[in-house]
Amino acid sequence: MHFDAIGRVPGDPILGLMEAYAQDPNPRKFDLGVGVYKDAQGLTPIPQSVKLAEQRLVDRQTTKTYIGGHGEPAFGKAINELVLGADSPLIAEQRAGATQTPGGTGALRLSADFIAQCLPGRGVWLSNPTWPIHETIFAAAGVKVSHYPYVGSDNRLDVEAMLAVLKDAPKGDVVLLHACCHNPTGFDLSHDDWRRVLDVVRSRDLVPLIDFAYQGFGDGLEQDAWSTRLFAAELPEVLITSSCSKNFGLYRDRTGALIVCAKTAEKLVDIRSQLANIARNLWSTPPDHGAAVVATILGDPELKSLWADEVEAMRLRIAQLRSGLMEALEPHGLRERFAHIGVQRGMFSYTGLSPEQVKQLRDHHSVYMVGTGRANVAGIDATRLDLLAEAIAEVCK
Repeated sequence: MHFDAIGRVPGDPILGLMEAYAQDPNPRKFDLGVGVYKDAQGLTPIPQSVKLAEQRLVDRQTTKTYIGGHGEPAFGKAINELVLGADSPLIAEQRAGATQTPGGTGALRLSADFIAQCLPGRGVWLSNPTWPIHETIFAAAGVKVSHYPYVGSDNRLDVEAMLAVLKDAPKGDVVLLHACCHNPTGFDLSHDDWRRVLDVVRSRDLVPLIDFAYQGFGDGLEQDAWSTRLFAAELPEVLITSSCSKNFGLYRDRTGALIVCAKTAEKLVDIRSQLANIARNLWSTPPDHGAAVVATILGDPELKSLWADEVEAMRLRIAQLRSGLMEALEPHGLRERFAHIGVQRGMFSYTGLSPEQVKQLRDHHSVYMVGTGRANVAGIDATRLDLLAEAIAEVCK
């Protein structure tokens, strides 16, 4: 038969964790694996602002016909302003445009195909470590993947090693940078670090591709955009992937965008024509619902204010979980060892736990996290911090 030679590939390890967690009968289990925000009840909630916007759409939408290749114009305008700032000169000069995509992952794939087709021969540089899908997306598009150091074996951010490698990157290559809340480590660059990276990008004539998946989850909606806006202001050409999964809670509605900043308005038109052509062969036109929700929220002052408050509440809860875990570890003499958890930003923490310790946590304490030691801090139950700390202390003996 035609399909007899087709083998089976291993499932995604993070999705596999979801299945293992669901099947675990232990009522005291912890899900620190999959990267979704969870509230105090352990649920991934729909923000009230999203609910209100959806109700408006139910009442007012008059069609489900296709939207254009670049998506809903109102969404493109709103996400441009959210990422770059409403007063950005790039927007006023029509040098920045957003192409709507199925989630941030779709934006990454669109950028990968754009690099492969329109910047042939250019490689992409990823942080070591990075989100595993970064690796496969660019490889699938036929783009050469290389790595720059980011976190060393001592579980510390190594900016000097990062800069040293990027200084030798071939001119014209693409460097992928995490705007904030680095996935998987949680370690973010300081403002001074970002300026140094900018100098290297400029001197090596590299193309920055900024992955902006967690706006609002680090230090705030405006604060998290600082590095992205710095690069957009200082460089003539920047690629930015934006995701609405986390900060709008639109995980399954697949809402994102690839924002291109070009030297001139005319050149942006050329680039966007290429993106629309590439997207036509990937998904034809993007899904509308999530984008319509985002456009509704950001286009209404009251809904936008409510949404901003909800994002801030999520950010503060994650920060409190970080500090709470450190306090719970103190009686076990582990606060200093895990002090980096308080320095990291966003949902994720590179805990520094070894694969063997992660396995022990899962097998003996029903604590589920990725084998590298990456934990989703947002999955911690604040009422059981002592129990989690005891489990960590047990495997650290």
